[in-house]
Amino acid sequence: MNKFRGFLFLILILLGCKEKTVHLGKEISFDKRMNISYGVDAEQKLDLYIPKRHGQIKNVFIIVHGGGWRGGDKSELTFFTLSLMQKFPESVFANINYRLASSSRFALPNQTDDVGKAISFLEKTLEYKLTFILLGNSAGGHLSMLYAYKVNTKFKVKAVVNIVGPSDLSDPNFKNYSDYSFVENQLVNPVAPPACISKTTFASPTRSIHDNSPPTISFYGNNDQVIPSSQKSILDSVLSKNSVYNKSFEFSGGHLDWDKEKNADFLLNKIDVFLKQIK
Repeated sequence: MNKFRGFLFLILILLGCKEKTVHLGKEISFDKRMNISYGVDAEQKLDLYIPKRHGQIKNVFIIVHGGGWRGGDKSELTFFTLSLMQKFPESVFANINYRLASSSRFALPNQTDDVGKAISFLEKTLEYKLTFILLGNSAGGHLSMLYAYKVNTKFKVKAVVNIVGPSDLSDPNFKNYSDYSFVENQLVNPVAPPACISKTTFASPTRSIHDNSPPTISFYGNNDQVIPSSQKSILDSVLSKNSVYNKSFEFSGGHLDWDKEKNADFLLNKIDVFLKQIK
């Protein structure tokens, strides 16, 4: 893996150039299209990677970055996206940005709307039947789950890969989150939830799980100081109660340690096995 990491570093340098093809080894190459607009807002951009071997395409991964709903950028997941491309050379990859929350703009439902807009854009842009896999870390994991369980009414999402994403915002243990006041006051547009539903319930993925929710694999750190371990157990329990196929794993380290070399290999291998089981 060390040699492969060095190779990917060179690929990252190439991505900053005008090269329109990413080569990831023997017979693995992708066309790349950077900073494509999928909406009218300046933040609605995505990087698109399409396998050269069109006849072999199986799935579309939509990669959703973290950053506390108010920060972060798709470039932070470019490296992991390249690792996924090496592991899944017959899939399309879309690494997306979305409208970030601010003092004048709520995160939800804007950000789940943006996931939907990216899906619609890809359906119109690509010329084959698509199934989607949502993969996100932290806030991106939360958005991936929330879209898949709450908004995915046409069941276009085949699976969810959740990496350290909060699953139940009303969990008492999660209230120790350093910026929980943002979760309570700025995460959700107050006009979005029905009158009988609180904002934290509206924004909690576990509250929208049903028996047709897509299979989900989750990863949490065993020393995460941001997302408590109770988030993993709550998510596992609700998915299982609704008979949704699910797997969850712990990796060694904290909230930001999931993409360290040993952990990244662990995640990639578990994701590979999981997706093969839900063909």
